[in-house]
Amino acid sequence: MKEKWSALMEKDGAKSVAASLLSILIGLLVGCVIVTISGLSSAALGPGAVWDGIRLVLGGILSTGRDAAGGLTFGFNPANVGNMLFRATPLILTGLSVAVAFKTGLFNIGAPGQYLMGAAATLVTALSVPTASVPAPAVWLLAFLAGILAGALWGAIPGLLKALLNINEVLACIMTNWIAANLVTWIFDGSIWRNMEENGKTGYVYKTARNGVETAKWGLDAIFPGSQVNWGIIIAIALAAAVYILMTKTTMGYELVSCGSNRHAARYAGINDRRNIVLSMAIAGALAGAAAALYYLSGNTEFYWSTYQALPAVGFNGIPVALLAASNPIAIIFTGCFMSMLNIAGQQLTNLTGFNEYITDVVIAAIVYLSAFSLLIKMMLSGRKKHRVPAADGGPAADAGKEKGGGEA
Repeated sequence: MKEKWSALMEKDGAKSVAASLLSILIGLLVGCVIVTISGLSSAALGPGAVWDGIRLVLGGILSTGRDAAGGLTFGFNPANVGNMLFRATPLILTGLSVAVAFKTGLFNIGAPGQYLMGAAATLVTALSVPTASVPAPAVWLLAFLAGILAGALWGAIPGLLKALLNINEVLACIMTNWIAANLVTWIFDGSIWRNMEENGKTGYVYKTARNGVETAKWGLDAIFPGSQVNWGIIIAIALAAAVYILMTKTTMGYELVSCGSNRHAARYAGINDRRNIVLSMAIAGALAGAAAALYYLSGNTEFYWSTYQALPAVGFNGIPVALLAASNPIAIIFTGCFMSMLNIAGQQLTNLTGFNEYITDVVIAAIVYLSAFSLLIKMMLSGRKKHRVPAADGGPAADAGKEKGGGEA
């Protein structure tokens, strides 16, 4: 049994999984320590609140509130689980966006800008095409494809700059992020899509439900009543499977990964490295655009048009999602759900205890930060074993071994 376990841990995939699980465990422990210190140092909280806080950090997704005696209760909470899946949808897709670029040796920090461009294209299409003339499902499909196309075009810009001018993609992505933020703000500022019907909502764009364009639920609302979940999560899982097949089972994926491993060697082997760099960033941008499209096509989410104030966090959160999954598209499904679960747990911590919203953000940030150490933990698990090369009979290494051991036996 011990030998089988050792053989399993020698595999690269097993080490990646173990490193990710250890990173998550360490992050959760750090979160519990932060809750403990915060609770014990506050006269308004105390040990009881600390114990409640720790339980919510570890299992907030299963919290069902408090009973008549004031104690926390746990069990299957369909609303929490459904909302977790809904919020995981864009995280899975932005994680895939970052992972595809990673596989090609690129760092796509431009997912926020690609997400914004996808959101703008999706909303403009969904709210502009009259559903009185075009069936709502057809408008939904057009809006979804528009978001994907806008993200792909925006992602291709840093790819072109990298491929043709060798401009660092990180710098190019940072600039395109802020260009996208201000461009989207300019598009919606004073536009006909601003919400002018609800008081206090003038800084928001209409929901797509206003035009009758929504992602179908098809029974998920019955399984998870009271939540926002829809078939967007199914589409995200399907896209993750498609990316896995693309990267591992196709010639295109082989060329992308080859360029990521060694761009110059790939070029020597006859692979068009410049084309693949642009293609990789375009695919990454398309996935980020799809994330925005599915989020805002839900029909119950609002887009705040003053995006110059902050870039969307979901674009940056795709980075730890990809890191925790070691850029494996299938694993990203689970890490995206985990990150979404942390968000739900944070809400429960704020709503059911005396801890304020800031300690919740600190706990989540600590776990996200430690996710970046998964690669370091993987290296520690691998160790630095020195394998001695067998020497031929009579060779220098054999002679050296004989001298060290005192000659022949």
